[in-house]
Amino acid sequence: MKNTLNQLLITAINTLQADQVLPQELNFTVQIDATKDKAHGDFATNLAMMLAKQAGLPPRALAEKIVAALPAHDSVTQVVIAGPGFINFYVNEQAKMAVVAQIHQQAAQFGQTSTGQGASVLVEFVSANPTGPLHVGHGRGAAYGASLANLLAYAGYQVTREYYVNDAGRQMDILATSVWLRYLELCGETFPFPSNGYKGDYIYAIARQLEAKFGHTLRKPSFEVMAGIFADEGQTDAQGQAGDKERHIDDLIAKAKALLGVQDYEQVFNLALHDILADIEEDLAEFGVKFDNWFSERSLMHSGVVDAAIEKLQQAGKIYEQNGALWFRSTDYGDEKDRVVVRENGIKTYFASDIAYHFNKLEREFETLIDIWGADHHGYIPRVKAAMDAMGTNPDALQVQLVQFAILYRGGERAQMSTRSGQFVTLRELRDEVGNDAARYFYVSRKSEQHMDFDLDLAKSKSNENPVYYIQYAHARICSVLQQVSEKGFSAFDAQAGLANLALLTTEHEQDVAAKLAQFPELIGRAAEAREPHQIAYYLKDLAHALHSYYNAQPLLVADDALRNARLSLLVAIKQVLVNGLTLLGVSAPERM
Repeated sequence: MKNTLNQLLITAINTLQADQVLPQELNFTVQIDATKDKAHGDFATNLAMMLAKQAGLPPRALAEKIVAALPAHDSVTQVVIAGPGFINFYVNEQAKMAVVAQIHQQAAQFGQTSTGQGASVLVEFVSANPTGPLHVGHGRGAAYGASLANLLAYAGYQVTREYYVNDAGRQMDILATSVWLRYLELCGETFPFPSNGYKGDYIYAIARQLEAKFGHTLRKPSFEVMAGIFADEGQTDAQGQAGDKERHIDDLIAKAKALLGVQDYEQVFNLALHDILADIEEDLAEFGVKFDNWFSERSLMHSGVVDAAIEKLQQAGKIYEQNGALWFRSTDYGDEKDRVVVRENGIKTYFASDIAYHFNKLEREFETLIDIWGADHHGYIPRVKAAMDAMGTNPDALQVQLVQFAILYRGGERAQMSTRSGQFVTLRELRDEVGNDAARYFYVSRKSEQHMDFDLDLAKSKSNENPVYYIQYAHARICSVLQQVSEKGFSAFDAQAGLANLALLTTEHEQDVAAKLAQFPELIGRAAEAREPHQIAYYLKDLAHALHSYYNAQPLLVADDALRNARLSLLVAIKQVLVNGLTLLGVSAPERM
């Protein structure tokens, strides 16, 4: 209906321009909104107030001229000017119900828009370091990223989903060394495990795989491993110097590489990497999150892209040397301080890899780059944009969506869930406790940058207080009504007959439901542009409420065939939109609850 009203208003404006009431050059967008108070009609526009200055007329006087120029239309019963110049439209019942037939025709495609106009978008999300299982913080980023990618694709963007695998750098060396040290323990060696090493049963599990594959061939005596190693935190060396956990683990990494040699160290490294990465991929797939690309950081290193990016910055005069390290002049772009890209020992920083990675993204000709990061990475945004700008690429192509951590609560208190994976709660444990549907919905039920308290008791409850249960129950309730048609002795549901008799749906509840259904396509475009899938979560809750209110207000399976089929046609439309919305959020639509 909004499209129809939009065309009527455009025609009126064109007429006024032809009559020289309005200038030929106008800068405006027609905005039509559903009214909150039905006493003011069904739809309203502020077009007259927007054009009043350009027209040189008072808003209300211009509104009168626009209304006078409006073509007649069967769907519009009345047009009224209100307040300072609002134009209110009253629409007949048949026009309001036209959306039901549209939903029946378009089915799973109902709501799809051309907002994105085929623009290519790379959505990079999760991208957790492959040094351990995913935790509940990663889960929120995964749910938000997957839902946003679904939403953008539904809104007409060409979307690619990518996971950036941080498989290079110091953290991966700490992982490989931690696994090797646990392997040595399994071989019978004894020594204090480093305080800065990776802990948890998953490290032991990988070490056992290492032992099963290589036996004791990678074993080195503990005295040889620990010889010359700087003391750990809380310890002192032979000269009484206080230990340092960072230096301690770095010494152990160097010793592991020296004792194992390049080939054997790589085997330990790769086994650990592939095991954890496979676990992450499986965990995400079970959560309904899949990627088009798994992009390796090491591939950037090996291909020379990082070196090329640094050289490009050097040529632009944006790199300088200080104390043996190379620094990027990020303060030239508003950053609080310059950033190291190559350390004094020649090792490139994560920032250097990120510069190259984003340059690579643009080289792949994506028009928009959406990165989904944890909120603690907020300060990282200006320096990445600065590097893009310094290399002559468009920094505005990068859009960073921040995701706050989720705090778990049980019984009103912060939850202390048991874990077998170290000092954090894994995503898998959360999914096991509340289920995928509740986790996916709760994670996207608020703006991503807002703090989230995840109520475990509410997520598991089977009550109307649980929003995901409330929405899914609306879908199951419709399925139940459709099943009862034959059980109660009525003739089979005839969709065509129902659509032919939509004019019979005149109650307030029916009109409200139809209006809510008509909002879905507009919602998709609005939520996609705002990068806010939580708008869909809100909408589905409202639609479920409208359905439950309708169900409780009047009988649906009435004796009159025409009215019954019309009402069932409306139910089927509601059911379809619930499915479409839930699918975008990665939540199932069960037929029974």
